[in-house]
Amino acid sequence: MTRVAITAIGVVAPNAIGINAFRDLLDSGKSAFRVQDFVPKQFIAPMKLRRMNTLSRFGVAASRLAIDDRGSELPEGAGVAMGTAFGPVQTSVDYMQEYVEKGAALAPPQLFAESVANAAGSHAGIEFGLRGFNVTLTQRESSALAALMYAASQVNKGSVPAAIAGGVDEVSEIVVSVLDRIGALGRCSRPFDRHRDGMVMGEGGAALILEADAADAYAHVSGFGIARDRTSTISDWGDGVDDVVRAMRAAIDDAEITIDDIDAIYASANSSIRADRLEYRAIQTLFDNVPPVVATKGYFGEYAAGGALQLVAAALAIRDQKLHASLGFSEGEEAMRFTPTREAAPRKLRHVLVNSLSAGGGIVCAVLSA
Repeated sequence: MTRVAITAIGVVAPNAIGINAFRDLLDSGKSAFRVQDFVPKQFIAPMKLRRMNTLSRFGVAASRLAIDDRGSELPEGAGVAMGTAFGPVQTSVDYMQEYVEKGAALAPPQLFAESVANAAGSHAGIEFGLRGFNVTLTQRESSALAALMYAASQVNKGSVPAAIAGGVDEVSEIVVSVLDRIGALGRCSRPFDRHRDGMVMGEGGAALILEADAADAYAHVSGFGIARDRTSTISDWGDGVDDVVRAMRAAIDDAEITIDDIDAIYASANSSIRADRLEYRAIQTLFDNVPPVVATKGYFGEYAAGGALQLVAAALAIRDQKLHASLGFSEGEEAMRFTPTREAAPRKLRHVLVNSLSAGGGIVCAVLSA
């Protein structure tokens, strides 16, 4: 595909509101999973704020921060593509409770309007007067990369002059309960580590502004690859190594580069036993000489904007020409023949492969380029 520029970024992450704070989080070597220092009224007018749930607030605030980072408003023809793993689950629960207790006639209609997955993206489009496409994609852990792929393709085709692409997710009691019951959650986030025992949920939002031409950009989106692991179940990862390899290779081919041109991999690894094993086996199958691998979800967990924060980290790596340390890794499994980065270090980065593997079999890979 023709390169599409990432010109601005907004972040609402655990212990990191704004792109500079997020850069500091990655440099700190510390993890954070809940958004506790977020003040929505700093970004959203009070009357509008009352009509938004947590997920919508994350999305609008991240979009506002991205526009501020750009330095000017987006053209009204711009579009919005937002990803979310589960959507506003807590709002849906609240609405159904009101419905059961009071009946349909008395259940708050605003709660119903906020219970749909596309509420955050819709609010962002309304707030900033954007008349281009407005779509929301839900593909579990791959939701943000899927949104990026859609938005980049539309900018690339000239359908819109610019687009917001990103993701939002929140930690809710019911989602934590369900994931705990199926054994998906662990005690701490240790991507690729042999002692990992499951993911840790994170939350937040991130928005990336995409434009066709830009004199200054964090990075450029230059290729995508998608596939499906047919061996997976609805709630777990499978062992379809060849499927993951196919998606990674497709992203590299789409970027019109070779495997040897990949300078680093920002991995999907989220501390799940099967997911991490599937990814490292696929990486080792595709690459004879594995480039540096960075696992970021030890910093902010899984579902932290459905992988959008991982994308932001990769874009920052290219902008700063510096690889981040992988947090939570100590020792790999015996079959694993590479070691994720242990320390942040300057490095010349031309092309970075970003992987996203989702439970249920979705695979989306992207190449970000300088």
